[in-house]
Amino acid sequence: MTPMPARIIHLTIDRPWRDVYAFASQPENIPRWAAGLASGLSREGEDWIGDGGPIGKIRVRFAPRNDFGVIDHTVTLETGISFENALRVVPNGDGAEIMFTLIRQPDMDDKAFEKDVAAIHKDLSTLKGILEKS
Repeated sequence: MTPMPARIIHLTIDRPWRDVYAFASQPENIPRWAAGLASGLSREGEDWIGDGGPIGKIRVRFAPRNDFGVIDHTVTLETGISFENALRVVPNGDGAEIMFTLIRQPDMDDKAFEKDVAAIHKDLSTLKGILEKS
């Protein structure tokens, strides 16, 4: 398959990167900052199950905890279609950068892609707000 357009959405968070990683990598915390999973996730073996709203039930598998700030995860829809999501936390001075790489899907038009970009930016902004207040 031909590489698709991609966008890296990122924000600087004024907290040590390990604090950002520790919070953001916990599936139990994700509903607090990721609007698409606001209903929560429940554990089922190595996976986490959630209600993806209009896309139905989803299965999420996260990268194992690591020392590199990698929170990559695979989201599988009820239809069996899977999406690989790259989410990273990296050091930036005394703070951190959180970065999500959004890859445009083959059937996605410009408007839908920009809507996804905006939603991810909003989620990362929510995460930033939570972590900079605590």
